[in-house]
Amino acid sequence: MTIPSAEGFLQAEENVKDGDLRYLVSQSWWMEWQRYVGLVSCDENGTEQLPQATTRPGQIDNSKLVSAETISGNEEPELQRTLIDGKDYTLVPQQVWRKLFQWYKGGPEIPRKVIFDSPTHKAYIVDVYPLCLKLIDGREYSEQNIRISRKAKIHELYLVVCSLMSVEQSEIVIWDYYQRSKSKKLTNLNETLEEAQINMDQEILLEMKLDESSSGFSSRSTNNELALIPLGPSTSSLSIAGGPTISNGFSSGIGSSFSQDNSFSPLLKDSADGYNSFSNGTKDDTHGLSGLHNLGNTCFMNSAIQSLVHTPPLVEYFLEDYTREINTENPLGLQGELAVAFGELLRKLWSSGRTSVAPRAFKAKLSRFAPQFSGYNQHDSQELLAFLLDGLHEDLNRVKKKPYIEAKDADGRPDDEFAEECWNNHKARNDSIIVDKFQGQYKSTLVCPVCNKISVTFDPFMYLSLPLPSTVTRMITVTVFSGTGDAFPMPFTVTVQKNGNCRDLTKALADVCCLKSSDALLLAEVYERRIYRYLTNPIEGLHNIKDEDILVAYRLPIGHEKHMRLEILHRRADRCAAEPQFNINRKLIGCPFVTCIPNDSTGKSDIYAAVSAVLAPFVRAKAHGPDVSAVKLNGNGPSLDGIVLTDNGATCEEGLSTSTGDDHAVDEHVPFQLSMTDEKGSVRNAIDADSNRGLGIVIRVLMDWSDREHEMYNIDYMDELPEVFKHGFLSKKTRQEAVNLFSCLDAFLKEEPLGPDDMWYCPGCKEHRQASKKLDLWRLPEILVVHLKRFSYSRYMKNKLDTFVNFPIHDLNMSKYVKQMSRGDRQPMYELYAVINHYGGLGGGHYSAYAKLVEEDNWYHFDDSHVSSVNEDAIRTSAAYVLFYRRVRGSCTVSNGVPVDIEMVDSLET
Repeated sequence: MTIPSAEGFLQAEENVKDGDLRYLVSQSWWMEWQRYVGLVSCDENGTEQLPQATTRPGQIDNSKLVSAETISGNEEPELQRTLIDGKDYTLVPQQVWRKLFQWYKGGPEIPRKVIFDSPTHKAYIVDVYPLCLKLIDGREYSEQNIRISRKAKIHELYLVVCSLMSVEQSEIVIWDYYQRSKSKKLTNLNETLEEAQINMDQEILLEMKLDESSSGFSSRSTNNELALIPLGPSTSSLSIAGGPTISNGFSSGIGSSFSQDNSFSPLLKDSADGYNSFSNGTKDDTHGLSGLHNLGNTCFMNSAIQSLVHTPPLVEYFLEDYTREINTENPLGLQGELAVAFGELLRKLWSSGRTSVAPRAFKAKLSRFAPQFSGYNQHDSQELLAFLLDGLHEDLNRVKKKPYIEAKDADGRPDDEFAEECWNNHKARNDSIIVDKFQGQYKSTLVCPVCNKISVTFDPFMYLSLPLPSTVTRMITVTVFSGTGDAFPMPFTVTVQKNGNCRDLTKALADVCCLKSSDALLLAEVYERRIYRYLTNPIEGLHNIKDEDILVAYRLPIGHEKHMRLEILHRRADRCAAEPQFNINRKLIGCPFVTCIPNDSTGKSDIYAAVSAVLAPFVRAKAHGPDVSAVKLNGNGPSLDGIVLTDNGATCEEGLSTSTGDDHAVDEHVPFQLSMTDEKGSVRNAIDADSNRGLGIVIRVLMDWSDREHEMYNIDYMDELPEVFKHGFLSKKTRQEAVNLFSCLDAFLKEEPLGPDDMWYCPGCKEHRQASKKLDLWRLPEILVVHLKRFSYSRYMKNKLDTFVNFPIHDLNMSKYVKQMSRGDRQPMYELYAVINHYGGLGGGHYSAYAKLVEEDNWYHFDDSHVSSVNEDAIRTSAAYVLFYRRVRGSCTVSNGVPVDIEMVDSLET
């Protein structure tokens, strides 16, 4: 069964067609149901993510997905505006929803249509957030909301309005009435609402045609269709993803100077945005201080746009005649339409005045280039920035026909020569203002761990995605058990690389627990009191280990792999109670022990001796008395000499088989009872006196714990083991931590092993290897964009780090990091000019931007429509997400010593 994702393409689903229904289901309930029915999901590496649940889920609870006031009402439920697919909800086909509802009831029911999105790619999307439009009746000034798909045609809108208002289509005209200003008549009946740039929560105006006597529409002049009497300010109170509402105290009335038949130049015509474009781009004292309307969760887009339109090289480029470089032939672009839309928007924002702009035309073009940004969901500002820069590059690529260039190896040539060749090859196919100003080059070095083959490549980059140091490492707690019975179990917490492997974890554990040279560690994961899996693959990635897992390590002699492994499970004794097999698992206690015995010593006495040895540390002090005189404790562990091993009445236990009559009676001095079992501990068979074999090289035995065993041994040391990482542990310290930008760069450029999903084909070994990778910055761009990776994603958990990153505003010296520098070159110095901020959490976050007017040397805060001045010392915050630097002339040449930025010293350094 394929479960589509909201606003995502459903190309893989068979038989899907336009108009099919998908139903929203609470993600938490969906995961609970999957666990209950045994659909244990696996991640991309094939690792099981969630254990099976034993309790039946309750009713379907979608209440958190909708507004409270619509849960029990008669109206269609209104979705919360901050929902994220895969985090808050999942989408299921109609037949799945019907079955789930039949079985569990609940609700509310939230159907959404599948709509045809891209004729080119034959793709479908789910219209999770259909347009909510405010219909204003010009006859009596009444208002009411209507919902309609953004892919609906204009003629469908007329049908809905006519049915709702009981009017004939021939009698009315509908206006795009964005921000209560008449923009254009909606007369192209075959155009979709999205193509007409109709946005979420905007107004549309119903007007009776003027030649109809029934028209009650009041205007100042019947000959001036723009003289509509204002109906008052918008009453919309839409909250933008948890941030400020659209209405923020600033005037939203925007007058248009262009009618629909305006013959203005296509480059500067923008009546769809309801803004009076300034034709020649001339600047005055208030240039560059225009805000951007939030069109419905578009703060992510607005923050990226403001950062780019305050990038000095782009401002200079788009305020001049850039149309000569538009590439209308590039199939990877939008035939220049995205570049023109961005140029128009930049000119508006740099025109006279501080009136905010509605970027509707630009959003429509961007949605065509990158359909994932269509609709009104919240998105990642950095992801949009990457797509936008790529789209602008393709639309402005000076290369009309890209030549085919075969990639060549270095073949022992110097790095300088090979890097220059790679850069020239890149420029032969990619040449634009974006490449000129935003793209740099890094050196990538791969080393094979087996044959030490070295591969060097030089690749372009447009931004640096830097991990925060706290995201590079993780703390893992492992409980170390002695496999020879000479020590208590002891938990150890180590710090390892997040992208490391089991070999790294084993090495860190060996160091911290002072492992002897004659010993080795066997890692295992414990789940529900039994061994879930052994981590014997040294290159298995640590990403497969979750924070809630329980890890143990058994200290065994080197070479234990050649011997029989003895696995001991523990169970609370219930000697004579007949019970179903599936209940047996619930009575497992403690943590399994693991030891090893010689392959030729698997008899009953050998197994009892080995179990006694590993139990030795748990013997209670008071147990060394007459009752256990038969157990001889010596330097080699307990001895079983002279002990008669019998069953002591265990024949009443269901499933227990015996092979000899001698096994039916147990000597009362034997301190524990053992039986052969399986990996789940759900089977009990008698232990043979001579030889016992398990599956492969593992023998599993089950130890029964009655009151007598509890009196003999203290199980507290192995009863409750710590998780890999307990959330909240050291949280106070984490909140106080601060890092600087240089430590993020160090983490980015540090050598690290490739992940198991990113294996490298070694030309020397002719095999895929988990090579080590090292990045170096080779060539730096004029505009350096730095992305701080605050968001971490996995299939079931998404997290945001609010770590404060101390970054320089002036004099960012990159001399230490760039490799293509010779003595005498000026130091690569950078100055900050813009910042994209993200406030709040993943679902309810809000974006804004700080940008500097370089000519004025003043900083401003661009929060959608609201623009305000801000002091430079307030720019550094824990909300900083994307940093924009421009290269400035270095004041000195490269020398042996690199100057230290006093402001960049970590606050916690001692």
